Amino acid sequence: MILEKLNWRYATKKMDPSKAVPEDKVERILEAARLAPTSSGLQPYEIIVVSNPEVRARIRDAAYGQAQITDGSHVLVFAAWDNYTPERINKAFDLVNDQRGFVNEGWEAYRKQVLGMYTPRDAQVNFEHAARQAYIGFGLAITAAAFEGVDATPMEGFEPAKVDEILGLKEKGLKSVTLLPLGYRQADGDWLVNLKKVRRPASDFITVVK
Repeated sequence: MILEKLNWRYATKKMDPSKAVPEDKVERILEAARLAPTSSGLQPYEIIVVSNPEVRARIRDAAYGQAQITDGSHVLVFAAWDNYTPERINKAFDLVNDQRGFVNEGWEAYRKQVLGMYTPRDAQVNFEHAARQAYIGFGLAITAAAFEGVDATPMEGFEPAKVDEILGLKEKGLKSVTLLPLGYRQADGDWLVNLKKVRRPASDFITVVK
């Protein structure tokens, strides 16, 4: 089932502006990303869901005019923490304690280890680490979209500083990393839709060490 869905999906080039993705499907795609694993469970990124046509038009301008941003009905902006701070790390660890209803000595020792490892590092190093975590959720969102029969176009081709300004991300301590427009393909206007999906063969891609 999953392989069938992944073979169905592709980086849609032309979306049908008359078809909007139902909110329940968007919610399930977002939930898949929320459930993604992250280093130390910190979830150091957020997802901004943009359906407002005017805001999406501004994002399109910052993304070199890629039409999927406005022809689709939603754009998911994956934005990573600009830095790891004691407040952010402690909030994540406190949430675990609150949700599980107990404090574990080993977990608290690990908290101190994470604080001691992450917070002294350069902010750019920490942002790049957080961005890599965002990509895990990004991948699961793409997979979930395929499961929902929703087309999605992964995008790195945009000007992050402009998107950050449009969405007010700097004030939130966030930096945009990737964009994921959601919509439905308009097959008669998409040059890629009927082309064979090409990937390196498994023999050239996978190494098995026994």
